Amino acid sequence: MKCIVLGMGSFGASLAIKLTEQGNEVIGIDNSMDRVEMFKEHVSHIICLDATDQDAVSNLPIEDTDVIIVAIGENQGANLMATAAVKNLNAKRVISRSVNPLQENVLLAMGIEEIINPEVESAERLAKKLCLTGLIDSFEIDGKYSIVEIEVPEKYLNKTLEEIGFRRNHNLVILTTLKKEKKKNILGISFGKKYVNGVATPKTILEEGDILVIYGSNDDIKNMIDS
Repeated sequence: MKCIVLGMGSFGASLAIKLTEQGNEVIGIDNSMDRVEMFKEHVSHIICLDATDQDAVSNLPIEDTDVIIVAIGENQGANLMATAAVKNLNAKRVISRSVNPLQENVLLAMGIEEIINPEVESAERLAKKLCLTGLIDSFEIDGKYSIVEIEVPEKYLNKTLEEIGFRRNHNLVILTTLKKEKKKNILGISFGKKYVNGVATPKTILEEGDILVIYGSNDDIKNMIDS
């Protein structure tokens, strides 16, 4: 996967390093040469550049990049300008950082649907989410085992958990399933809200749009997603 991380503060640098360690091609961007020098040995590529300057950002390989993460946090104005710049350049996928509800509403109004809050989202957790296709969220228990949320793979649609045999075939436990519904905030901006369907049973039928909540080893989870 090819990634661009805008902002090499504590969160952005940690994320860029984690993504690089997981075998991704990462371009880190910051307007501070000191930070560029600090992390140049730990990130695939790192460039000193003003991410709020759309002309400068246009020189980056935006079209060939799978995901751009705007990790700028200390300057909310710079965060919004950088997000607008990559959005205007038709980036395939943009994830932006928010530090308060107002900034989140502005990002939603800009059409940014993936918003992260470093107060609750660790760089390691986001790196895992980006690297596993279909992974929505995760909670690592001890380094080897996790509870994760994943989109139901198409091949499992309209089947019961008993028919699929997650425990038998993948050594995984399905804790529950979630439904995602569209809601609107006070500004009339749409956002997704998840609802728990209750404890999963062998007779639970998986439907389009469902989210599986799975417990198991990280290796077994990855093998199931990749299979």
